[in-house]
Amino acid sequence: MTTVARLVLGGVLIVAGALKIGNPSDSVVAVKAYQLLPESIAVPVGYVLPILEIVVGVLLVVGLLTRVAAVIAGLLMFAFVFGIAWAWANGLRIDCGCFGGGGQLGKGQEPTYLLDILRDFGLVLLGAWTVRFPPGRFALDGALGLGGDSADDEEDDQ
Repeated sequence: MTTVARLVLGGVLIVAGALKIGNPSDSVVAVKAYQLLPESIAVPVGYVLPILEIVVGVLLVVGLLTRVAAVIAGLLMFAFVFGIAWAWANGLRIDCGCFGGGGQLGKGQEPTYLLDILRDFGLVLLGAWTVRFPPGRFALDGALGLGGDSADDEEDDQ
């Protein structure tokens, strides 16, 4: 199960970051649209976020520093849940910018806050699972002796 959790969470992060990294100004617009951070912080966050998503996603997929990457991924997803809930509670009409784009919605477009929150909260749970259990099959942590647990241990634990 941990292997699946690690691969799904890592894959989602890689896709999200890859869709943003080619157009970082859109990522900045998306972060600013939440109106949570001052501009002096929102701009660097918008530029760094896609890189962070890709790095953490790759670490999860290859199973290197798995628990650290899962903690960071879980915190990222929790921050996204908070940001989307904030936008919803404050009556903002924005695209979450989760997979590129972002910013104010156009005329006739409706936000999908509940679906976005449920999806990201599910990813928070995958991050928590990955932190709690051994990294699973095909993880470099086991091969390099960094995780201390192997796939065989995972099967024994569950």
